[in-house]
Amino acid sequence: MKITVDTIAAMKSRGEKIAALTAYDFPMTKLLDEAGVPLLLVGDSLGMVVLGHETTIPVTMDDMVHHTKAVARVTRRALVVADMPFLSYQVNVSDAVRNAGRLIQEGGAAAVKMEGGRPVVDAARRLVSIGIPVMGHLGLTPQSVHQLSGFRKQAKASEDAARLLEDAVSLDEAGVFAIVLESIPDDLAASVTERVSVPTIGIGAGPHCDGQVLVCHDAFGLSDEYSPPFARRYANLAEIVSSAARSYVEEVRSGAFPSREQRLA
Repeated sequence: MKITVDTIAAMKSRGEKIAALTAYDFPMTKLLDEAGVPLLLVGDSLGMVVLGHETTIPVTMDDMVHHTKAVARVTRRALVVADMPFLSYQVNVSDAVRNAGRLIQEGGAAAVKMEGGRPVVDAARRLVSIGIPVMGHLGLTPQSVHQLSGFRKQAKASEDAARLLEDAVSLDEAGVFAIVLESIPDDLAASVTERVSVPTIGIGAGPHCDGQVLVCHDAFGLSDEYSPPFARRYANLAEIVSSAARSYVEEVRSGAFPSREQRLA
């Protein structure tokens, strides 16, 4: 059965935790979809883990459409949500509509994600009103990394926590179908989850959210680079691939590959 935004809402109602992972390409998406991951996020994190940038800020709409196409093309069950990149929705509501429309129409996404609270509420409300499901994102918002002075935990002070809670309520009232809470204190995430009607998806926000999301490169050890402290590594694929590549190089050099049987095939 195809997962929809209504499916995600029903999971919250049943108290069923929502597992989400990022996806950026055809082969990984196929594996994740077949494994039963209900929500796949084509994150602008691809700028860092796929394209090699230091932040998500250089990611363009064309980048996001390109990768969303690859993910949507193979997905049979999961809900595909695509990130709206930096400056694709912050300038005005018209830009937000146009760019979200590209991710839906050209990219094949079922929903879009926007970072920020009350400053983006008008854009979120407009998208929802024309039939584009929106996921919110509060706390550590990577597109604001320079203003936040780096990738660090947010809303630790009481006034910041109160502001975030108000932002969450505003997004809920605007009609978003879910809200990502990134790198905020556990108790604040619990308060937001209690206060809003829609599912909360945590990343570095503790166990009280309605679901969790991880970057697949962190979860599967696809890189030996820095991994955030809240991530859990479920495999070490970087080591497996490196070892396999070394074996291949050695066999080519020694003449063991291709083997006689392979040469005769």
